Amino acid sequence: MNPIERARVGSTWVTRLGLGLAPIGGLYAPVSEQQAYATVERGWDLGIRYFDVAPLYGNGLAEARAGHVLSRKPRDEFVLSTKVGRLLRPGGGNPQDIWAQDTGVTPVFDFSAGGVLTSYEESLARLGLDRVDILHVHDPDYHFDDAAEHALPQLVRMRREGRIGAVSVGMNQAKMLAEFVRTGSLDAVLLAGRYTLLDRSGADELLPLCRERGVPVIAGGVFNSGLLADPTPAATFNYVPVDRATLDRALAMRELCARYRVPLRAAAIQFPARHPAVAGVLVGVRSPEEVEDAVKMASLPIPEELWKELDA
Repeated sequence: MNPIERARVGSTWVTRLGLGLAPIGGLYAPVSEQQAYATVERGWDLGIRYFDVAPLYGNGLAEARAGHVLSRKPRDEFVLSTKVGRLLRPGGGNPQDIWAQDTGVTPVFDFSAGGVLTSYEESLARLGLDRVDILHVHDPDYHFDDAAEHALPQLVRMRREGRIGAVSVGMNQAKMLAEFVRTGSLDAVLLAGRYTLLDRSGADELLPLCRERGVPVIAGGVFNSGLLADPTPAATFNYVPVDRATLDRALAMRELCARYRVPLRAAAIQFPARHPAVAGVLVGVRSPEEVEDAVKMASLPIPEELWKELDA
């Protein structure tokens, strides 16, 4: 996998490896501003030109920190995606309880057309930019009707007006994403955690459908929130403590990879990119060292024999 190779997504493009910047918003543990800035800068130095954020990530911190760096870069040289569907409002607290740094605001679901416009403008203010390239409707799991009837048409209007380059929906499930693809309105989908070494449910329906319709897939959550980066009893799988059976599967994969002298991290990053429907892979990073490791793992040659055993 060439991490800086480019693939088309709507009227824009992404590097095959992109940086998911939720961790610089303080996912699970605090991240200093200096470390956050250095993380984005290191990605830039290594040729990464696709960056993904969201209002939810750190309740505004990830957008502000990414924007601090990217707003100083030539705007036509990178692609940025953010998300709509949550507004950040005063009140403090955090229903997800995974963000370590309090920003004094709480995310509130809003998939109305007005909410989409407000969310977008507030994201641009945090980012210090005048446009975003890819806009995802974020986690509409329990709001399909509102998202399909109000949020998605608003994004289509914004695309037509040239305010964004591509319309997408980002979710941690494949079934509803397939329903959104069938609306015919999407330029892409962001599938998180459902086309990985451990969870291949995205391949049942969604990926073939996207391939058929010409809708590129951006694969996120390739480590399933950490387990495939470092499988230990303390790891999380899909943002909750890992169960023993899933941990054992990850450990068996790590052992298999080790026989080929391939780190499990490399196989986890490169696995989704093997599918013809997948345009890019997002890897969450919180430090320059993690960026360097992601680029190295994405570039590492992996024998076909290992893939055959992992696919068995």
